[in-house]
Amino acid sequence: MGSPTSRLLELLELLQTRPSTTGREIADRLGIDPRTARRYVAVLQDLGIPIEGRRGVGGGYRVRPGYRLPPLMLAGDEAVAVVLGLLATRSPGPDDPPDAASRALAKINRVLPATLRRQVEALGETVDFTSRTAAAPPEAGRVLLLADAIRRRHRLQAGYRSFTGDVSERELSPWALVVRSACWYLVAHDHRRDDRRTFRVDRMGHATLAPGPYVDPPPAFDAVAHLTRSLAGVPGRWQVEVVLDLPVDEAARRIPATLAELAADPAGTRLRMPASSLDWAATVLAGLGCAFTIHQPAELRARILALADRLRAYA
Repeated sequence: MGSPTSRLLELLELLQTRPSTTGREIADRLGIDPRTARRYVAVLQDLGIPIEGRRGVGGGYRVRPGYRLPPLMLAGDEAVAVVLGLLATRSPGPDDPPDAASRALAKINRVLPATLRRQVEALGETVDFTSRTAAAPPEAGRVLLLADAIRRRHRLQAGYRSFTGDVSERELSPWALVVRSACWYLVAHDHRRDDRRTFRVDRMGHATLAPGPYVDPPPAFDAVAHLTRSLAGVPGRWQVEVVLDLPVDEAARRIPATLAELAADPAGTRLRMPASSLDWAATVLAGLGCAFTIHQPAELRARILALADRLRAYA
């Protein structure tokens, strides 16, 4: 089932291509109940689209004869918001027939101004999600610039503020945009460090096209997998290492890849993760529901015992 946005667009398309459509036909076409169909019609009417309804035998809904939608005029941030909602619900693979969200995207792209259309199409080609939830970017104009640079293989110069507050100037070959947990990330080759890096888009300052050769990503590069590994390896105050009494495949089902690195061990699964709080790490381990052996840090043992005492007091 598509998003509410894609269903509204599909309803509008349906009403424009038929002289009259019943509530039941709308419900069946969109995969919703008749009450929701009536609500969707009301939403379109509230947007100023003259939809007329007739009751009784032979009744139904129609767009007032002679009415045509005006050209779609969206600002950059509005276009990004609409496109993101559709991208996050787009389901088919490249060899599958287009679903409602994909068809709606194609229609929106056809009526956007040329420059904005190019940028929005680039966003659709370059952004990926770690879940089917879209998050509005911190600045739509910057995201459209990054997407366009990725698509056209342009080098960028950008200011960046690290999580510690240090400000630096970066020369980047942008590779991909990834949305994870309401945060936008840019995966890129950092020319001054001669390495691939991950950047929080909301920590980027100015970003402009820059001269110089563009470095392509490795063949079959997976930006989502790279981001997942990068976030799991973010330094913390403590480096926790334990061996879980679990097979590695079972451990992977219980522990997100962004939280820790997992590896097979003769005794089960070796877990390594950064932690800014040992109390937090103790809570994570206790919630796994399995035995474990602590390798480091030694201070974690005391936090585990303290957590056990607190839980006994609550029982």
